[in-house]
Amino acid sequence: MEFEVSYQLDNEQQFWDELDDIVSAQCQTHGLIDDALRSYITFVTTYKEEYLHTEYDLARCSFKLLESALFSAHKDYVRRQIVFSLLEEDSPDTLHLIVALLLFDGRNNEATFEMMNEEGIFPRLVELIYGQKDDDAGLHRMLLELVYEMSRIQRLRRQDLILIEDDFVQYLFQIIEGLSDDVNDPYHYPVIRVLLILNEQYMVSAHDPTPSQNPNAITNITNKVIKTLSTSGSRYKTFGENIILLLNRESETSLQLLILKLLYLIFTTPSTYEYFYTNDLRVLLDIITRNLLDLPLSATALRHTYLRVLYPLLAHTQLRNPPHYKRDELSRLLAMMTATGGATEGHFGAVDETTKRLVGRCVRVGWLSGNEAGRDRNGEEVGEGKVGRKLLGVEMPGGMTSSLSVVEVTTQRETPGVLTGSRRREELEKQAK
Repeated sequence: MEFEVSYQLDNEQQFWDELDDIVSAQCQTHGLIDDALRSYITFVTTYKEEYLHTEYDLARCSFKLLESALFSAHKDYVRRQIVFSLLEEDSPDTLHLIVALLLFDGRNNEATFEMMNEEGIFPRLVELIYGQKDDDAGLHRMLLELVYEMSRIQRLRRQDLILIEDDFVQYLFQIIEGLSDDVNDPYHYPVIRVLLILNEQYMVSAHDPTPSQNPNAITNITNKVIKTLSTSGSRYKTFGENIILLLNRESETSLQLLILKLLYLIFTTPSTYEYFYTNDLRVLLDIITRNLLDLPLSATALRHTYLRVLYPLLAHTQLRNPPHYKRDELSRLLAMMTATGGATEGHFGAVDETTKRLVGRCVRVGWLSGNEAGRDRNGEEVGEGKVGRKLLGVEMPGGMTSSLSVVEVTTQRETPGVLTGSRRREELEKQAK
């Protein structure tokens, strides 16, 4: 039995009724399932322009299949057929539906994203992102979201990461520069998140090899995000402004970590030390100090990551130059974080050894410690400045093999969707009761 699409629809309700009939088909063989899927895709794309006017309509259409008995009974097979369709289809309308199905299904079932990775879908997504913006803005935005979602829950294959060209990364930065300064622009957030997740993937590839890999035998993959900022950062200032704004308002821990990882590399790579405007650095310092005060006691790992970013921010950027921004306030905060006894210990709790070490490194920054030469007393500024060489794909004898901070920053992760606690929010909630 074949499912041919031959309908005369008079109104939108008829469209949804017919769609229900298509996804309710009882299919016992792969051939019948294939026929039903073809009917579903053909029917939806035929009437897309007439009846699917919003992203909500497309999502509703997708969930008609994903919540159907057809899908429930044959999940693995249907998912695989949809994945293969993404490799084969070229029609924007068909691609839009396929990408929506994979995105919505993957958000509820990570197995879908894992299957996409196993089947080598990532290069296809990069190809489509590079070529679809002018054809269908909604499809382009959804492709960006799909790349981000599938990449943040797993390590991408090295052979796929290697295929990313400089031009593609530059293209993403150019999209941001070509938009308004409004971070709420519908394109800003998805594009920025893709750049952040690509940076993390490069870091993981360089500093967190899989158990089956010999770290000494792996050729480094050039971090194209840092490379672009190193060679052309002055052309892409809007991106920097926006990631600071995002850090200021972001409550999801995993995304905070993505931003902090990129900031860490920017501040430990000599060619990007001064990528940000000085006023933006001051805003960033305010955000970091506020968050350090606001983090709950349980957020130890995130606190450590903030401190690892704070050190090169203070030691390497324009903040090291007079007039020194909020030096007294910062010194008091750092003293509080390692104090024992009294009210300050009540705020930060028992101080662990890693916090003591990281705070001590910040305190020894020249302009905070009174050593105006601008180097810390342990010479760590020189060592951390070499991080970028490895991440840019340049091997240096002895490189960063002894660097603990970059590995700790790289491997720090949180489950997507987990929100960072807030002392201030908790206090307001208590007062409201």
